[in-house]
Amino acid sequence: MSGRVRREEAVDVVWSGDWVAERLGVALEGDGELHELLGLALRRNPKRAHLLVSNVLGKHVPQKPSVVYGAGYGLGERVRALLGAEEARRAVVLGYAETATGLGHAVADGLRDAPYLHSTRRPVAGVAQAGGFEEAHSHATSHLLLPEDPELLAGGAEASALVLVDDEFSTGNTVLNTIRALHETHPRERYVIVALVDMRSAGDRDRLTAFAVEIGARVDLVTRSSGTVTLPEGVLERGQTLVADQEAEQAGRADEAVAGVAPAPVTRVELDWPAEVPDGGRHGFTPAHRAALEAALPGMAERIADALDGAARHGRVLVLGFEELMYAPLRLGTALEAAIGSGAEIRYSTTTRSPVLAVDDPGYAIRTRLVFPAHDDPADGPGDRYAYNVAGAGFDAVVAVVDSTADTPELHAPDGLLARLAAHTGQVLLAVVPSYTPTPVQEPAVLPEPLRGPDFSSYAPEDVGWLLQDLSDTELEAPTEEREEAIQSGGAHYAESLPVEYQPSAEYQALFTAALDASAARIARAVGTVTETVLAERGPRPVLVSLARAGTPVGVLMRHWARHRHGLDLPHYALSIVRGRGIDATALRWLAAHHDPADVVFVDGWTGKGAITRELAAAIEEFEASGGPGGSAGPAGFDPEIAVLADPGGCVRTYGTREDFLIPSACLNSTVSGLISRTVLRADLVGPDDFHGAKFYRELAEADVSGDFLAAVTARFDEVADQVDAETKELLAADRAPTWEGWAAVERISEEYGIHDVNLVKPGVGETTRVLLRRVPWKILAKRGAGTDLTHIRLLAEQRGVPVEEVDDLPYSCVGLIHPRFTRGATGADGKAVQGA
Repeated sequence: MSGRVRREEAVDVVWSGDWVAERLGVALEGDGELHELLGLALRRNPKRAHLLVSNVLGKHVPQKPSVVYGAGYGLGERVRALLGAEEARRAVVLGYAETATGLGHAVADGLRDAPYLHSTRRPVAGVAQAGGFEEAHSHATSHLLLPEDPELLAGGAEASALVLVDDEFSTGNTVLNTIRALHETHPRERYVIVALVDMRSAGDRDRLTAFAVEIGARVDLVTRSSGTVTLPEGVLERGQTLVADQEAEQAGRADEAVAGVAPAPVTRVELDWPAEVPDGGRHGFTPAHRAALEAALPGMAERIADALDGAARHGRVLVLGFEELMYAPLRLGTALEAAIGSGAEIRYSTTTRSPVLAVDDPGYAIRTRLVFPAHDDPADGPGDRYAYNVAGAGFDAVVAVVDSTADTPELHAPDGLLARLAAHTGQVLLAVVPSYTPTPVQEPAVLPEPLRGPDFSSYAPEDVGWLLQDLSDTELEAPTEEREEAIQSGGAHYAESLPVEYQPSAEYQALFTAALDASAARIARAVGTVTETVLAERGPRPVLVSLARAGTPVGVLMRHWARHRHGLDLPHYALSIVRGRGIDATALRWLAAHHDPADVVFVDGWTGKGAITRELAAAIEEFEASGGPGGSAGPAGFDPEIAVLADPGGCVRTYGTREDFLIPSACLNSTVSGLISRTVLRADLVGPDDFHGAKFYRELAEADVSGDFLAAVTARFDEVADQVDAETKELLAADRAPTWEGWAAVERISEEYGIHDVNLVKPGVGETTRVLLRRVPWKILAKRGAGTDLTHIRLLAEQRGVPVEEVDDLPYSCVGLIHPRFTRGATGADGKAVQGA
């Protein structure tokens, strides 16, 4: 064993959850196999201190590859039996990154002929996003769906079953939200949820039953084992204290290094991976790919076996995968088991992004950990990565399997993964699987030109160039009820049609006028502050690009401030961003062709919970990853940071104010936004090289107050100039990092009111106004004592019969709630309809 320390393994003596159970009183109860499948560990987490550690997943605990593969394959065979051979052949399997990518792929193999796709946290150049979803605890979009074949997830009346695979089914929120999102764009009649263990509470079990009724589809559940976790009162706080104490006790210790033992050599093994086979399911993996891989596996395993030295061929060998790359190393491991036979002990596990406390005790699931820097240039920036239960496990060789994207200098650095492994084994082999990247989409040679008033919009032509196409002559409007029925029955997206424009009553119009008069100075101050901040940090001549349409009045006002105070004539454009579908890439290409992308500053009206902030960041990241305007000539250099008038959600660092107050432009629709409709994205109207569309409502000219709004605010510029100078100076010196403090409130409200989907919570005065103008929400939460800023909210709620509930401890002035069980025809922030009960 090359002089390395090998810990004695306790077999059938100590449960690997005893250490946590004894100290925190956590009880794991279930069928007879549950303790064999799961152990317990601790992590630093504000919501859940304990971690269920699987012994058959191949993530944290090294296990025989055949056992790991067999666990998933066996579940797949059960799904095949449930569906029947014909429906199983037509099914699509979707796994979750990063933990369940290998499990999901093995399940797909068990179905035999089903294609496989897994979500990913890695944007890939040239691949359009077909969807995405967030984990409830995350501030950023966590999972992207990037199939090479856009029809892979298509639904409809003849759609096959969708099989969703995760390692554990705990509350069910993530899986159910995924089904809801996909069902509303591509409805199906059947879904199957697959997990190794079902750990839901009784209430969560009832919720699955109600959910199936709600969407009108059959939802089955296939698991290997089931049980519950019992947590005593105060376990979270005691768990956090225990983690802190253990970390303090372990501080300063060597990283499990073995003193006096020279590091092992690192040898690269050429796998000869078949060129036509993807490295995994990130872009889809078909039955043809599966057949080609099966044929190539024995030869690749023989090449690995030939590279092992004598001690390893008769000792312990670990095949170590890499984060989402779980299936390729798993299958190499099963093939290596077959190639070597009983001559060696083959084990399999993978590295991970998740930090977990290590405690060297037989009753604890994570005995040791290796820490090393990320080595695949992750989209969310550099950070530590981990390999668990590798150090001290007595491995005579470690076969590290990575994809070519991750074969970087960081991997080979003195503190990198290979060096960390070399200190704990006699031999390190590096096997690199080529990263599969679909062919990028070709960019168009000719780009359309922006539209300007008075031919398109009531704004002056110099105030804004609309990067949109004119659909004014197209019939797109429908009554709300009919429109939402179409969305629900046909899987349409909200951006494929337009609601009938809300025309305010005389009472409401008077309220707008009074609100504008009362708040004009406040708006002017916020406009001045955000503009001065942009000029100071993005000057000397930024290009303002507003997000149509709520951001456009703000962009026009910022342009007026720059001209009034500094004599600057800033370019200003408006483009479309569609919730759930991203930004108009043709508009970005136009901007890159006419301006330096580094000068572009994106502008919006306000933030709620930051949905558009995250949508913009993800869209720009995808555009940049695709090579920007040229597709292969390198990224364009757009900065996804967004500037807003008001940031009550604490989602951005460039803002005029973080107060949640009435912005009069939120009170109306097109009549305060240059008579332009919401933007439209529909395949039969918008081609791949077209701008998104919108309508110019010329017929509403008599009701247009766009100019009145601009005049009322610009008239107060001189009055607020001194305040703006003082506030800007203070802001530029302050820590303006996004706090996301509103996010916690949105998550709490979503669960407290039984909504279970943060997309259906509309925080802040602006978002609540919009949801009241566009549909009838379930109810409104109003901060007690919020005052006159909510006068129009109360009026709209009264007109629509929406109850207003006064609450305390609300970070926003008000919050609008859409409930999937009680709100007919509601539309979530991802742009998809939510079918009411």
